Amino acid sequence: MIMKLDIKNTVDFIKSTAGNGYNTGIILGTGLGGLVKYIKIEHVIDYSDIPNFPVSTVESHHGKLIFGKLSGKKIIAMQGRFHFYEGYSHNRVTFPVHVMKGLGIKYLIASNACGALNPEFSKTDLMILTSHINLHFTSPLIGMKFFNSKENTTHYYSQRLIELAEQTALENNIDVKKGVYASVQGPTLETRAEYRMIRKFGGDVVGMSTIPEVIVAHKLGMESMGISIITDEGFPDTLEVAMLSNILKAASIAEPKMTLLIKKFIEKL
Repeated sequence: MIMKLDIKNTVDFIKSTAGNGYNTGIILGTGLGGLVKYIKIEHVIDYSDIPNFPVSTVESHHGKLIFGKLSGKKIIAMQGRFHFYEGYSHNRVTFPVHVMKGLGIKYLIASNACGALNPEFSKTDLMILTSHINLHFTSPLIGMKFFNSKENTTHYYSQRLIELAEQTALENNIDVKKGVYASVQGPTLETRAEYRMIRKFGGDVVGMSTIPEVIVAHKLGMESMGISIITDEGFPDTLEVAMLSNILKAASIAEPKMTLLIKKFIEKL
């Protein structure tokens, strides 16, 4: 259970180190840490040094909270996220989102690496999330005392931000897809039968993250935008073994497009 005192203690610690006045939070997914090179960094705090903060256990997630300016705007970037499959509850996975809210964040950009299910999508494509399918079979909102029916909506991804991202992509000649992101528990990859099932459910891509953070961000009143890099293809009839090295290679090829899109997008916020 997320405790308000834990959130306050963590927020107070961060403010004493990095100050405040930040309005955009960015979660950097697998292989997407290159955006950090373009941040005018003011402070860096290791997750392990932050009271109550989880610690990332995934190889390609660096585990640092970065404070600075990107495109002239004050941002907080999570260089590495947390996953349900690491053994963390949804409450723990989303703890940083509560902290961001306490630090004044209004906009959340959640990026991820994922596998294509839609045959019109290809490896290294970018996809803007329009909706999601939660196959974790749990929710970070369980037990939240401030839940009410008025806030119970399906519009987790801001239409305004989706349109702004599309406009930004068009202006900068960046090809982007739009679609539905499905998230499974992991850590095992899906079987051919599961890929077929998720596609029939309406998923355009599949991954193992993002949905818990966006649900909580929406609940806390933030506007969210989700963006995926497609790093592998889950087409059942032509399925290949998904190697981490190949996933990271695909992410590195697509990362310049992702970086440019996010930089220009933040300019418009």
